[in-house]
Amino acid sequence: MTRRERVITALKHKAPDKIPIDCGGMRSTGLMGMTYNALKKFLGIREGETKIYDMIQQLAIPEDWYLERFQIDCVDLARAFSDNPEDWNDWTLPDGTAAKIPAWLKIKKKNESWVCIDDDGDILAEMPRGSYFFDQKLWPLYGIHKENFDDLGSYINKVMWSSMTDPLWKNAEDPDFHSILRQKAKKLYEETDYFIMIGFGGQFFELGQYLYRNDEFMMNLILHRQEMEKVLDKLLQIHVANLKPLLEVISPYVQLIVMGDDLGTQSAPMLSPAMYREIILPRVKELYKLVKDESDLFIFLHTCGAVAEFIPSFIEAGVDVINPVQLSAAGMEAEKLKREFGKDIAFWGGGADTQHTLLKGSEKDVREEVRKNCEIFMRDGGFVFNQVHNMLYGIPPQNIVAMYEEVNKFR
Repeated sequence: MTRRERVITALKHKAPDKIPIDCGGMRSTGLMGMTYNALKKFLGIREGETKIYDMIQQLAIPEDWYLERFQIDCVDLARAFSDNPEDWNDWTLPDGTAAKIPAWLKIKKKNESWVCIDDDGDILAEMPRGSYFFDQKLWPLYGIHKENFDDLGSYINKVMWSSMTDPLWKNAEDPDFHSILRQKAKKLYEETDYFIMIGFGGQFFELGQYLYRNDEFMMNLILHRQEMEKVLDKLLQIHVANLKPLLEVISPYVQLIVMGDDLGTQSAPMLSPAMYREIILPRVKELYKLVKDESDLFIFLHTCGAVAEFIPSFIEAGVDVINPVQLSAAGMEAEKLKREFGKDIAFWGGGADTQHTLLKGSEKDVREEVRKNCEIFMRDGGFVFNQVHNMLYGIPPQNIVAMYEEVNKFR
């Protein structure tokens, strides 16, 4: 099977020739630049460049050597927009190793912190001394109540996650964006056999948190529900307006579209499943229906934490794939998830616990966990291997190698 055929077969709940593997197909399945550099040093790889395509999470673009060595089947279409040297500036990561960072972002030193500043001079994000990530610093609708949200787009532009874009979406304001996007997608499709993914987002609950701040938005859902419904309706309009032209140009070259909406903590959902069904799900269903009506794309939903109670709603909405399958969260046991939902949704992740096993375990621990989880999730297809979320700084390189060696044994 080709890489593309392998993933498509698995997502159709059939058994491929081997377990398909992802790393970096979207912005929650990769590895940090510092982790990437440590792995390259461990393996004696000196060529290439470490490009940080997600500045917030400090994620590296996996280079061709990585994709080949570890038999990775999936890629983010954003990598096709990362080849212009003028788009990258030299930088030093917090561990002292070298990297390239996006020139399209205004990253500056302020006192002991790095900050990201927008065109208005507002600080949107900050990476304090001793930190490895950028944190949101501006919640544009915090403390604000409005009757009309026709100008919501201007507030979204002030959100860190919207403005600190990847190599693909930095071009969104270009008049030729969709034409260039189609050309890049076609080239990647025809010249490689990778399964191609594109990040879209389409958040509702999560974007409300980014706009208002977590605590205020969740209080507003109860205290100012009608106002929040207006916000969510306007978000739906914005998402639909962005999605329609996108679908027209990426089909048939892209196979999967990535949506996101983090709904869980480590121990419980952030909102009740009943409230999700009342307030969020109707808008999600309308957005995802557009994908199904206008394309053959698989719908991938990234949602962290204890989200098992929401999975029936995801299936109802048309979600094909759930990620990151956070097995250490409450109610997210592998056997239970596969038994209850394995016929209706595919699991993309859950291969190895990033918080514990990969970070603190031995190579033997990693191999045992990979075998156990693969044996559960690979039954009857419906599984793409990925570690649980991004590989963080401090994960031993030998554990990463052990993880890939073990999963690639499965046939």
